[in-house]
Amino acid sequence: MLSLISASALAEEPPIVLTGTIGRTAVVVELDLNKPEAITGRYFYQKYHLDLPLNGTQQDGEITLQEGTDDFNDSPRPTLRIEPDGKSGWQGTWSNPQGKIMPIALTPAQLPESNPDAFLTRLIHESPYEYLRLSDLTFKKGKQQTFMGYPLQWWHEPESNVTLFTLASGYPDAQLNAINQRLMARMWQEVIDYHSCMLGASQFGKGDFEQTVTPELLSPTAVSVKISTSYSCGGAHPDFGDSPLNLNAKTGTPLSLEDILWIGQEKPFHYMYADDHADQSSNTVSFDDYSNYREKNFAPWLIRQFKQLYPGEMQKPKGDDDCDYGDAEIWYFPSWYMTTKGIHFGPSFARAMRACEGTSWSVLPWAARDQHEGGVALSLPQ
Repeated sequence: MLSLISASALAEEPPIVLTGTIGRTAVVVELDLNKPEAITGRYFYQKYHLDLPLNGTQQDGEITLQEGTDDFNDSPRPTLRIEPDGKSGWQGTWSNPQGKIMPIALTPAQLPESNPDAFLTRLIHESPYEYLRLSDLTFKKGKQQTFMGYPLQWWHEPESNVTLFTLASGYPDAQLNAINQRLMARMWQEVIDYHSCMLGASQFGKGDFEQTVTPELLSPTAVSVKISTSYSCGGAHPDFGDSPLNLNAKTGTPLSLEDILWIGQEKPFHYMYADDHADQSSNTVSFDDYSNYREKNFAPWLIRQFKQLYPGEMQKPKGDDDCDYGDAEIWYFPSWYMTTKGIHFGPSFARAMRACEGTSWSVLPWAARDQHEGGVALSLPQ
């Protein structure tokens, strides 16, 4: 039996996820009921899969929700009113400003224990709403390609236009399966990110989410993929960035930079950001230790290497609008991926200087790594 969460609850409950119909159309609904005076949520029609935001209140057992986002002009919006149906679900009405009214019937979502896809199995428990969306989507086969001697099969998710590839062969079966599971998990995650972007942009009109995926290195021990995204998700300005995927080909697990390159006296640690779409339970140090190492050891060393390798690019800027690649802060947490020539690093600038990003020259040759190997034994190009 569903129950509303009292204000005195010590810990917040996860959102409830419901399925059912508005009129005759199937929907999936997610509601956060922890604050009766400020209920938030979202829902999608299963035919379209795009989120519609919800916000409202609960009083005397009835929940009243406004659909869409506030345009601050008090424009009328569709309204959903639901209340418990006396069994285990909810019933009510959807109405719009033009006077159209449709019945609502919702029940708690019924979820399987698992899914053949490991990523979707995790979503069943961590985000059932996203699971119900993604389990209704399919990847379409695209072109085939050979890169560095490895056959690639490209895939495409039509609604988000997200693309990625899997490997058709070239590794032992267990490794191939582990690598491909990780590649497919990343593709699913990008589909989730697309829908999150569209939800954020909904009050400003249509959002934008475009990606370019480029395989950069495939070897017996490493897989590296450059993933670049341009997006407009409702903020003041469009944005862009790289979020590469770097994998240990022997295990299929994500690699941290310190697994590849280590500038320190102690034993190399392993640390992954939450934004890296990786399991943080494998981290061996705290964020403070990680950031201190990046600031005190890694960034100064990288700048010295780049000044020797690329003196023209690293010279001090002449004006305030010029790019200062000698600024240590832009190299504390760079994006990175592996290539046949070395490790490519992408600097991170403040928004006003974002045009300075996207450098093609900032590659640390593999030879510079010879005396600075990281914590994972990998056979990489020379």
